[in-house]
Amino acid sequence: MKTEANSRFKKKILPNVALLMVLAALLCTASYFGYRLYSISAEQEQLKEDYATINSITFGVFSLDLWTDKLSAIVTEKIKGFKISKEQRKDLKKEVEDQLHGMINEVVREFEKPQKGIGNKLKKFAFKQLVDPKELHDQVPSFAQTIITRINSPRSINKLKGIATTEFNQLAKQTYDSTATAQAKITKHLYQKYKVNTLASFNKHLESRFDNIRKVTYDYAYAMLASALVMLCFWFPLRKKQHLHHALFTMTLLMGLALLVVGVTVSIIEVDARISALELHILGEKLVFSNQVLFFQSKSILGIAEVLIQQPKPDSVTVGILIIIFVILLPLLRMAARGIHLLCKPLISENKVTKYLAFESEKWDMADVMVIGILMTYIGLNGILQSQLTDLNIKSDVLTTTTVNFTSLQPGYIIFVGYVVLGFVVSYVLKNIACPQKKDELAEES
Repeated sequence: MKTEANSRFKKKILPNVALLMVLAALLCTASYFGYRLYSISAEQEQLKEDYATINSITFGVFSLDLWTDKLSAIVTEKIKGFKISKEQRKDLKKEVEDQLHGMINEVVREFEKPQKGIGNKLKKFAFKQLVDPKELHDQVPSFAQTIITRINSPRSINKLKGIATTEFNQLAKQTYDSTATAQAKITKHLYQKYKVNTLASFNKHLESRFDNIRKVTYDYAYAMLASALVMLCFWFPLRKKQHLHHALFTMTLLMGLALLVVGVTVSIIEVDARISALELHILGEKLVFSNQVLFFQSKSILGIAEVLIQQPKPDSVTVGILIIIFVILLPLLRMAARGIHLLCKPLISENKVTKYLAFESEKWDMADVMVIGILMTYIGLNGILQSQLTDLNIKSDVLTTTTVNFTSLQPGYIIFVGYVVLGFVVSYVLKNIACPQKKDELAEES
């Protein structure tokens, strides 16, 4: 009896324990990669939301305060560099001479009119005797030159610059944008959060972190899929060793659960449309806006469902609930039912509910449909955005705009596809390997 027990231990129990240890190590490895992917993906999503907020077009091209600041800088610089050129002096002198000639002619006409009263008649007589209009007209060029010289003196130019600057600043202060207060608060908060002082340093800091995170997230996603693939590879050499199927099937189900949880909670798609540069030529200067975020959104499957449920429209709520039921909850129930059917006693495993969930509910599982739907959404949305952004690309002598589209599928989508593929494999295994074994066991018991 002891020898028989030892032999049974070596043939069945020991291989099961060894297999469980190996598969548990794979499952723990995949779970660790999934947890790290979830954490880093959530960090990336927060970083990009902050980046999109501070670079939003609302606080850029659509901000009246920013336009005022940029235009003020240009106009102030123009005022500081103001000088009267030789051609402008000639034109100004001619204009002054025309005005002086006009004033002389107007005075002469007034005195030539018939006068009433002895006083006015005496003034007219004195004017005719003492003043020669021709001599006044001849002196106009010298008077005009004196005026131009005074105006063009450094002291006069500085006074004119001071008056122009003061008037322009007062006009600029009267321009108020309701986004200014919100922008100031958000900017201060985010600068303190990331310990930076300027927009340039903020963008540089976050863009550097984006580059690092992007590579790490995909590395974790591929590592998690590799762990799942290695586990599936165990089925091929062990497909005829029925005493190891329970352990192998159980760990495969748990691996599928890990892929599902990560796949529905990690971002699957990221929509990012920007105006990379907007250049406007005004007053001989170039007014530039760069890196203006038109739209940004990054969501997971669970996040999409939450957004839909929070909408006030009944149709949106219905779609959100259906996603949760048929994409998240039903796959979980199916995996649990498969495990129960394989591992539990006939009273539970052969229950109608268990058998229905394990074998017949597959037609209601929308996970594979979700994979195609996400891909088609990405293709369609990417195409629409690309078309619309292309229409915004303008190149003229006055205005030049350049747009970019950074919309992309995210690691969450890759993991979710991995879950769907693993689900197909588990279904095949259950129908072609595990179920025949289960029937044989029931036949032996009967």
